[in-house]
Amino acid sequence: MTARNTHHGRSRAAAQAALGGTQSIERSLALLREIAAHNRAGARLLDLAAAVDLRRPTVHRILKCLVRERLVMQEADNHRYFLGPMAFELGLTAAPRFHLREICQPALVRIAEKTGDTVFLTQRSGLDAVCLERHEGTFPIKTFTLEVGMRRPLGIGAGSLAMLSALPEEEIGRIVATNAPRIAEHGGLSVAAVMAQVRRAQKLGYAMRDVPGLAGVRTLGYAIRNSSGVPFAALSLSAISTRMNEKRVQELAALLKSEARLLEKQLSSGGEGTRGNASR
Repeated sequence: MTARNTHHGRSRAAAQAALGGTQSIERSLALLREIAAHNRAGARLLDLAAAVDLRRPTVHRILKCLVRERLVMQEADNHRYFLGPMAFELGLTAAPRFHLREICQPALVRIAEKTGDTVFLTQRSGLDAVCLERHEGTFPIKTFTLEVGMRRPLGIGAGSLAMLSALPEEEIGRIVATNAPRIAEHGGLSVAAVMAQVRRAQKLGYAMRDVPGLAGVRTLGYAIRNSSGVPFAALSLSAISTRMNEKRVQELAALLKSEARLLEKQLSSGGEGTRGNASR
């Protein structure tokens, strides 16, 4: 073998090694996202392997590494995987740079005080939406449709649906098609049902849906856009359906829109930490 061929051989080997390293990182991140999406009940090895389309031994090997690094933890009694303490610690460290919760907190308080209902702040994270904050209203019957930190596919939940509906048509189709296997996990929804909700939200100018599995609960959502017009977060509220007659729905939608517009102005003028969060 000539020196030139040896050099090319080493270059190819180095490129393959780099590719393998990148692939491992991508697989690890895919697993972390999947675990986060099911962190409330935990995720089984079998389900994780199917979700990321990898063989179980490969997934098990990656998970063992993530457990050692404390990014993932496994409960001994049911063997389900959850996000670990290191994930929490990293989130706390990153939080000051992404201060959307602090900026939006006064708006959540105002909406909850005016309506008496429970208000939520949701942010887009790739193909998902994550609940960042919630504020309880004074109405005695609470409707906790979301927990802080809960991650769901875009289109599931009023805030999530509001963000999805405000995206370009091509992106909506891609996201819904990619999320199709996960959509059915939420109240038996179908792709067709989600797309029908998207069309309704586009027509109304805001998202409105009844919550599957929670009879008598209705939610409204309105998207928050960044300075480029891209929806990256949303305000939403939930209440019992008997409090959601047509007149009140219109009033609540107008209130959410007003608060979202105020936040957009505030974020465009000084919310530097949120401008990079219009996740695609």
